[in-house]
Amino acid sequence: MAEQPGKQGSDEIDLGKLFELIGNGIKSVVQAISRFFSFLFDLVIQLLLVLRRYAFHLILIVLLSGLIGYFLDKQKTPVFEAKMVVEPNFNSAQQLYNNIEFYDDLARSSDSVSLARALGITSEESAKIIKIKIDSYSDDNQKIELFDQFIRNLDSSTVKTIDIKEYLSNFNSLNARFHRITLTTTDRFLPNKVQPTIISSISNNNYFEIQKKASNKNLALQEQLYAKQLSEIDSLIHFAQKVTLLQAENPMQGTNISMSDASSSEFRELALIKEREAIKTRILRLNIQKANKESILNVISNFPDQGAEKGGFWDKYLFVIPTASLLFFFMILIMIGLNKFLSNYQKEKA
Repeated sequence: MAEQPGKQGSDEIDLGKLFELIGNGIKSVVQAISRFFSFLFDLVIQLLLVLRRYAFHLILIVLLSGLIGYFLDKQKTPVFEAKMVVEPNFNSAQQLYNNIEFYDDLARSSDSVSLARALGITSEESAKIIKIKIDSYSDDNQKIELFDQFIRNLDSSTVKTIDIKEYLSNFNSLNARFHRITLTTTDRFLPNKVQPTIISSISNNNYFEIQKKASNKNLALQEQLYAKQLSEIDSLIHFAQKVTLLQAENPMQGTNISMSDASSSEFRELALIKEREAIKTRILRLNIQKANKESILNVISNFPDQGAEKGGFWDKYLFVIPTASLLFFFMILIMIGLNKFLSNYQKEKA
């Protein structure tokens, strides 16, 4: 069937309109981009004109405010910060947090006498403490490792009901393995003096001492058990090797030992060797656990001999005051310009 001339012409008209609309759209986008860059260029030019007009005022403001900031920095008492990383054992993290929060409350309330008594220093030294805080830090690998240790103590039926995502979502600071204590003070040498008291406040706790002794006994018993198991497995391996040797020497006669054949003997020997290696791995883990549980509070990283000065150039008055002065000056210029615009607008409308 021949195509109708009217329908073909209609399609050509529709396509023409479509391309015309696309062209107009592209043209509008190009014009909008051009207007934006033109506006941006005019804005930069206006800003440069303002800077040229008020260059003397700007230089004067920067110099005066810079001098003020410099003298204020010289008079300001420097503040120092030191960090210590610890690993609490035997569920002592809660007590550690309570102690640190107690010290911080005393420092914030300027109770230098009580703080000095608590930390074993003089009142003059405790008055220099500004803040002391504690926080935990752990990455995903450490959290997964803690989860693995957690489920090892559970029976198989309970482990099936534990979801690692739920465990990680309920993870709080007390569950973390490592904790960081930060001391802020005006005496750079003070953190090193208070470290022994912070540690002893946990280590000399009777409850944690009892927990430590019980843990040491359990680890010792576990070590004896592993040693006994290794000895028994070594005896069985020696026995299996002896049986294999006898079977090799008398292949036709057999032996009086109740062993099915050479292959089953080798299989049993291999299983015993694998079990022996598994026990050795458990012993290695036990030794690591004994080392970690040697102290109630393991100090991973001590306070440094002297604290580092807190804050850099951006926190100094030499930067803050000139910056604030310039912002204030530009706000005044904007207000003056806005007032002129409103006055002219009012005159034009009048």
